[in-house]
Formats: sequence, C-alpha cells, structure tokens
Amino acid sequence: MLKVADLSVYHGHVHALKGISLRVDEGEIVSLIGANGAGKSTTLSAISGVVRPARGRIEFRGRDITNSRPQEIVRSGLVQAPEGRAILATLTVRENLDMGAFTRRDHPQVRTDLDSVFARFPVLLHKAGLRAGSLSGGEQQMLAIGRALMARPKMLLLDEPSMGLAPLLVKEIFDVIQEINGQGTSILLVEQNARAALAISSRGYVLENGKAVLEAAAGALLHDPMVIRAYLGA
Repeated sequence: MLKVADLSVYHGHVHALKGISLRVDEGEIVSLIGANGAGKSTTLSAISGVVRPARGRIEFRGRDITNSRPQEIVRSGLVQAPEGRAILATLTVRENLDMGAFTRRDHPQVRTDLDSVFARFPVLLHKAGLRAGSLSGGEQQMLAIGRALMARPKMLLLDEPSMGLAPLLVKEIFDVIQEINGQGTSILLVEQNARAALAISSRGYVLENGKAVLEAAAGALLHDPMVIRAYLGA
C-alpha cells in the first residue's frame, strides 16, 4: 500500500534521512521506533509532502507521490496527525474538524463522518463550540486524530500520539488507534513509547541516525535484546 525506497532528506546541511526504505501493507499497523533525532518525524513529513526528499521514491497505492503537494497526498487518502497535535487553537473544536475535510466535496458524507468522530470522541461533541486551545492535552490529541479522520484516510500517519499524556489517556488513545485500524485504515505510527506501539503493531522498524537498522515482526522486536536495551528498558 505504501512503499518508501532509498529515501534521503536534508535539513540544510544536515543529512536527516540516509536511504530509508520501508513498506506498510494494507490493514497493517507499522511502528517506527528510535531515539530523538533518529529521523522518525522527518520520515512522516517526507511521506506527507511537507518536506522534499533529495533522493528516493514514495509510492502510495501504486502511484508515485514523491513530488506531490501535501493537499494532493491528502486527497489520495494518506493523512497525517502531526507531532504536537498542531490544532488551530483560536478556532473552535467544530471548526478544527471542518478543516480536516477541506479537500472534500461530498458534503452529505462529511456530515456523516463528523457524527462518527463525535460518536468516537464524545468529549469533542460536548465541547464543539469551545476554542480548541482550551482543551486538555488528551482532548487535543483526540481532536488531532478526529480532524485527520475527517479527510477519510485510507492510511493514517500518527506522530507521537501519546506524547505528554497520562497513562490512562495513553491506553485510551492506543485503544482508539486499534479501533480505527480494525475498521480498515492502515497506520504508520511514530511513537516514543516503543513498548506500547509494538504491542499493537504487526511489524516495526528501528531507526538510528537517519537509517533503518532493523525491521522485524513486532513480537520479535519486543524480545530483541538490542531493542530491549535501547528502547524498552531492562
């Protein structure tokens, strides 16, 4: 479904990604794990068209999207919920969700999808008229995911969805991710909480210094001595 081959990205003179290759098959949750600065978020940004690769190829559903604009990539069904949530704090919750559907023209279905987001996240319905900046961290993360769902993604790119959340909220967010996946949306997940991410994934990649140094089934990574030592704790 998603194929990334030999992807290289520079931030100025910094070689951020050094020939990364990965794939996500239909129906999978695939995790990218690694230390801060390993290139995880840059990988998602390149896939979603926010940064331009210097080399490599990105295919989504058989189509080359390497040099496509972000809005074209969203229309193709590949949607990112970015690190830090990036909600529009001065707009209302409802307005943020409406922004998620800005590429769509199927207005009756948009209303149906909005109802589905409110059913999945009832707190957003109760606070639909409030400014998004007034929400708690967990509510903002729900809003970020809900806004991404309003674009009707075939694949979601999730960047650090548990960042800064209390343990109970982390569990709730990961339950939601599994539910979304169970309804047919493939997911590429960047997550600092490697244990939680691998627990819900089918496969995973370990990134170090801009390179994918290991790829395996998620269960194998959970028991790999190097992964345990570096990312899961003894």
